[in-house]
Amino acid sequence: MDKGYFVHDSSYIDDGVSIGRGTKIWHFCHIMKGAQIGLNCHIGQNVVVGPGVALGNGVKVQNNISIYSGVILEDYVFCGPSMVFTNIINPRSAIPRNTPEHWRRTQVKYGATIGANATVVCGHTIGRYALIGAGAVVTKDVPDYALVYGNPARIQGWACECGVKLDFGDGNEARCQSCHKRYQKQDLQVTYTK
Repeated sequence: MDKGYFVHDSSYIDDGVSIGRGTKIWHFCHIMKGAQIGLNCHIGQNVVVGPGVALGNGVKVQNNISIYSGVILEDYVFCGPSMVFTNIINPRSAIPRNTPEHWRRTQVKYGATIGANATVVCGHTIGRYALIGAGAVVTKDVPDYALVYGNPARIQGWACECGVKLDFGDGNEARCQSCHKRYQKQDLQVTYTK
């Protein structure tokens, strides 16, 4: 019977997992009990999706990533190769902190991109269409459309929904040079206008 999704033979899917149609799960993955994976997702090689984790539709998780309990990825989030999520702010090997009351929630909103080898410290929200540069260390919330990189990650500019850097110059309005969408900026908030 057609399940409507693909799982490579080398991967493990626990009982109680929901996987949407069109999703592909590649080599050496482990999808743990209670995880929910949306439609048309792409889960690369050597990925662990922890218990109760929710992935929206169209999510792309590249190779070598662990998505721990407490992490929520909304629709069309992109996670670059070997990026890191955490879920406990003060881990100690000798002190058990593997229960929900110790986890800090991390939410990655619609359309956001996290670059290769970036680290997202738990307890923060990454805004819609934000773009996290490769190797960045995210230690606080990231606004919608923000382009951040560095350690710690800081706002270095703003990104269009298509991923191209926006040029506001000295003003409060920008038009994407690639797709021509228009944006308005006020303080640390950018909004799509048309």
